[in-house]
Amino acid sequence: MRGGRRDRAARSGRCVRSLRVLFAPDSFKGSLDSVEVAAALADGWRRARPDDELLFAPLADGGEGMLRAIAAAEPPGLAWRRARTTDPIGRPIEAAYLALHEGDRSVAIVELAAASGLSRLAPDERDALHAGTEGTGDLLLAALAAGYREVILGIGGSATTDGGSGILRRLGARFLDSAGDELPPGGGALARLSRLDLDGLDRRLGELRLTIASDVQNPLLGPTGAAAIYGPQKGAAAGDVARLDAALARLADLLEAAVGHPIRGVAGSGAAGGTAAGLLAIADRLASLTIRPGVELVMELAHFDDRLRDSSLVVTGEGRIDAQTAFGKTVLGAARRAREAGIPCLVVAGSIGPGATEAFGDLVVAIVPTVAAAITVAEAMAAGAGPIADAGERVARLVSLGGRLGA
Repeated sequence: MRGGRRDRAARSGRCVRSLRVLFAPDSFKGSLDSVEVAAALADGWRRARPDDELLFAPLADGGEGMLRAIAAAEPPGLAWRRARTTDPIGRPIEAAYLALHEGDRSVAIVELAAASGLSRLAPDERDALHAGTEGTGDLLLAALAAGYREVILGIGGSATTDGGSGILRRLGARFLDSAGDELPPGGGALARLSRLDLDGLDRRLGELRLTIASDVQNPLLGPTGAAAIYGPQKGAAAGDVARLDAALARLADLLEAAVGHPIRGVAGSGAAGGTAAGLLAIADRLASLTIRPGVELVMELAHFDDRLRDSSLVVTGEGRIDAQTAFGKTVLGAARRAREAGIPCLVVAGSIGPGATEAFGDLVVAIVPTVAAAITVAEAMAAGAGPIADAGERVARLVSLGGRLGA
C-alpha cells in the first residue's frame, strides 16, 4: 500500500528533485536584452517548477547590454557611476559605467554604446559621416578622473565610423586640416586630415591598463572593413561607404606615420567603425592594451564558472539559432563550458534555422523554440517577453517529465 502511494507520488511529480538552474542567455536582438530574456525564462520556469533555485548569468559580448549583463550577476564590489557626456551627434546626455572593486583590484567598465551607440539615435538620425565617439572619450576621462587605472571598454554597437578619432580627441589628440584648423567630429571629415598631433595626450594614459572587449575580426579598410561591412547599418549610403573608407585610409596613413607601426591590417582594427584602430595606435602611450573576446570578459567578471559549478542545469539561448551559431562565441561558449563542467544544457531560440542542430552537435540536450506557430520576425520581436516566458515553462515541464520517466 505504501509502495503504491510512493509510485503514484512519483508519477504525479511530487518526488522529482528540485534543481539549481542557471539562466545564461544572450540577447534576443531587436527585442530583449540578455537580462530581460533571463528574467522572462525564469518567470515561465517558476510556473512549472516553483521549488527550483534559480541562478542568473546573462551573457553579452562587448556591445550594448554588456554592463547590464555583468551587473545582473551581482559580483561583489560592484557600483554604478554616471558621467555627463554627449551622444553620437553631440547632444548633451548622461551615461553610466560600472565600477568594480574586488580585493586590490579596481576597474571601470565602460560601454561605448552607452554614449556613442546606435541606440542613442532614432533611425532617421543615423549619420555615419558625422557621428563621433567623443562621448566615449568623455566616459574614459571620467573614469580616469575618478582614479581608475584599469578600464575595460566594450566597443560593440557603435553608431560611428570615425576610427576612434573622437575618443582620441577627448584624450588630447588634435586632428587638423591644411589650414591648421581642428576638424569637426565624424569620419567624413577625416578625408581633409592634414596633420595629426598626439603630443597633448593625457599623461594619465601612461598609467592606464586598457582592455578592449570585442568579438569583431574585420580589418580597418577594404571590402571587409569598418565602412563596407558596418557603415550601411549606421546610415551610410553606397557613396558614403566609399568616402568613409577613403577617410579611414587617410587616418591610418597619419596614425601609422606618427606611431611607427602598422594598424590598418590588424585583425579587429575595424571594430566599432575603426575605434579599435585608433586605440591600437596609442598602445605605446598606455601602460598596456589588450583585445579580448567580449563574452569571455563578461563570463569572467560575472563569475560564470562559479555559478556553473553550483548548477544542476544550464538554460541558454538567443534570438535565432542556425548554422551561423557555430561561428559565435556567446551561446555556443556557454554550452561548451557546461559540457566541460558536466552540466546538461538546454537552448531556447526565438527561431530555429537550418544547421541549428549541427551547430551544437551533442553539446546540448535540446533546442526549444519560443513560438508555437508560424509568425513573422517582426511579430516575434513585438511579442516581447511573453513567448519567452512560455518557452521557459515548456522547458521546465519537459525537465519534470524527464525526471519522472527517469524515476
